[in-house]
Formats: sequence, structure tokens, C-alpha cells
Amino acid sequence: MRALVEACRDGRVPLSPALVVSDRPDAPGLAWARAAGVRTACVDYRALGRRRGEEQLGALLEEARPEWIALAGFMRILGPDIVRAGLGRTVNIHPSLLPRYPGLDTYRRALEAGETEHGSTVHFVDESLDGGPRIARIRVPVRADDDPERLAARTKEAERQLYPWVLDKLARGILTWDGAHACCAGKVLDEPIDVTEMFSG
Repeated sequence: MRALVEACRDGRVPLSPALVVSDRPDAPGLAWARAAGVRTACVDYRALGRRRGEEQLGALLEEARPEWIALAGFMRILGPDIVRAGLGRTVNIHPSLLPRYPGLDTYRRALEAGETEHGSTVHFVDESLDGGPRIARIRVPVRADDDPERLAARTKEAERQLYPWVLDKLARGILTWDGAHACCAGKVLDEPIDVTEMFSG
């Protein structure tokens, strides 16, 4: 989230952050966003329950009317009403090279499988779990001495390069959704764009 807000503020992404929402009242990102002058809100699902939480989140999004909804560490599966309302303009970043390792514990699972590379993928959000059309990805090598924490740290560093790049291209209409697929310059992406070489070195 911080990387996206900073990219908007320094001109790398031609958007203005309208609202930062967390489901955790103690989320450090809320305090950081407030200090940065961004409107914040918390939807505490644990206190509200799923149905009321979904209603509150939906009302916040309807009021804010964001052009794009960028999920970043929002560890809740969005309900179908919210997904449908934001279809084609909601994106998420997932810490794996999708379709490998949807869901949780991606770093541990990749290491246990003996993968030689890991990474992160930005995708459009639909009603499937981490299964919406993939837009772009960045690869991270797995090192011999990696544990889940070290691999996570390097992957998150790469994500801070990938996600603003994707949001910029979405905002400028280069990357789009055609109702079923991710597209680049009007052409359907058979595979997500790999930006690894753009940010290497």
C-alpha cells in the first residue's frame, strides 16, 4: 500500500489515493496513511461479522467511487456483491507465480516443493481464489539458504516494483480487462507480462 501511495504522490502513477481500508484496527498501514494525509477506514470483520463487514465495505467503496481498487495484503475473500461491483477495476497482488500456489503459505510451499524461483503476480479479481486473469509477474530466485522469511522479504521488495508499474499501465489504459481476459494494448495476454528484466540490476 505504501509503495502505491508513494508512486501516486511522486508521479509514477497518474492517480490520487482516495481511501485506504484495512480489516485490522491496529494495522500499521492505517497510521501511515493517515499521517500521509490519505483518508482511512477500518472494517473490523471480527467485531462486525462477515455480512455486516461486507455491507460496510461496500458502502465505503460506493461512497469513495474509486477508479481502481488495489488490494494489498487484505486477507479477506471479497463477497460476490463487492466483486461484481468492482469487476474489471479491482486488482490484487499475490506472492507466487500464479497459477502455482494460490492461497496462503506460498513461501513455505515453494521451498518445500524445491522450486528454484518464486515471485509475485498481479491479477484482476473475480470470484475465484487468486484465479482472476493474470496481468503481470516478477520472478525472484530461490537461494540455497532461503527460509520462508528471507524469501518473503525479497519477494515483497520485488512487489514494490511490480505493483506500481501495473497500476500505472492500468491507469493509462495500456493494460485493460475485456470482460474475460487481461489485455495489453488491446491484445489478450495469453501469459502475464514478465517484468523481471525491467527491474533487475
